[in-house]
Amino acid sequence: MPKLESDQPAVNGEKEREKEKEKKGHKSGKLSGTSTPSASRSPSSVSLSLLPRLKIPRIEAPLPHIEFAPFVVPRQRRLQTAAVAMWSLMVPLTQSLFFILCSIPPFWPLIAAYLIWVFFIDDAPNNGARAWPWFRSLTFWKLFAHYYPAELMNEAALPPDRPYIFGYHPHGIIGMGAIASFATESIGFSESFPGIIPHLLTLSSNFYLPIYRDILLWMGIASVSRKSCANILKKGPGQSITIVIGGAAESLSAHPGTADLTLKKRFGFIKLAIQYGADLVPVFSFGENDIYEQLSNEKGTTLYKLQKKFQHLFGFTLPLFHGRGILNYTIGLMPYRRRIVIVCGRPIHVERVANPSQQLLEETQKLYIEELMRIWDTYKDAFAKQRRKELTLIA
Repeated sequence: MPKLESDQPAVNGEKEREKEKEKKGHKSGKLSGTSTPSASRSPSSVSLSLLPRLKIPRIEAPLPHIEFAPFVVPRQRRLQTAAVAMWSLMVPLTQSLFFILCSIPPFWPLIAAYLIWVFFIDDAPNNGARAWPWFRSLTFWKLFAHYYPAELMNEAALPPDRPYIFGYHPHGIIGMGAIASFATESIGFSESFPGIIPHLLTLSSNFYLPIYRDILLWMGIASVSRKSCANILKKGPGQSITIVIGGAAESLSAHPGTADLTLKKRFGFIKLAIQYGADLVPVFSFGENDIYEQLSNEKGTTLYKLQKKFQHLFGFTLPLFHGRGILNYTIGLMPYRRRIVIVCGRPIHVERVANPSQQLLEETQKLYIEELMRIWDTYKDAFAKQRRKELTLIA
């Protein structure tokens, strides 16, 4: 039987003859000026180099640099951060707790009674709240205030023989300095103003939020309605209310390094002071606008118009802002650790007049603005070193 290896030379010879024929055909094609049509070529014979090169642009978007908090942080700072985080989330936390309780049938009778009390019986928000001194003095609030840190300065003693109206500026995004100074004892309000009973005022709508409303009342926070203001001031000497004068409109101007105040047309608190013989105390909070960053919303922009429309419909507005996070220093909804110094100026004595004229209102407002400007000019180089502009009355 022949071996397989004996067939190999014959096969090789045939391959060589085929190659010679291909070479001859290729040469004859060149001599005759003809070439093989491209359509007859197999796809594999087409060189990729003949295809057009597609230039795909490279998109290089810089990633945001996020500075994370170190793993090892002093325990006190951790507690301060936790306190501020808890207060920042107090509304969703309390409302979540309320709805959880609503899902438990045995609590339904108590919840029904509580809601009847809140909506139909309890008038504490309009009658000076019901402050609990022990609650205002909790260590929790000291941790909250020392986070920034917040400080309270008073330029003059306030005798407790008359009522007072503190005008707080600026509003900021949330007014954290107002909470620390007037709604708690964390930075020593009672030590600075012995005999004065503080009542920080806020929107009446906050007192329709179950559980959260009770926390506000325990802090001595009351409604900013005219009825509430009148009821507190009528109680006589030593009573005081703190009004964040700029309100929701001013929060839209709360940008770091600025002090744009909404004050020119605010005569309501001036009239209250004159009608009830309450001395006016201008208060400026240095650093209040610095603890949050807000998206650019200059007057006339679409964002600004939408925010004003929202304010007109609901009575408050929603600044688009950000701060830091719990575990990072770059982005989140917690305020930045930036110093807040609340300076209480000299009181402006007001004589009681039942029906003050517009001229008297304007004259008193002028004195108030002059004192507020004096506070700014006195302390701006110490507490507003990073300012981008001077204090401005924008409305």
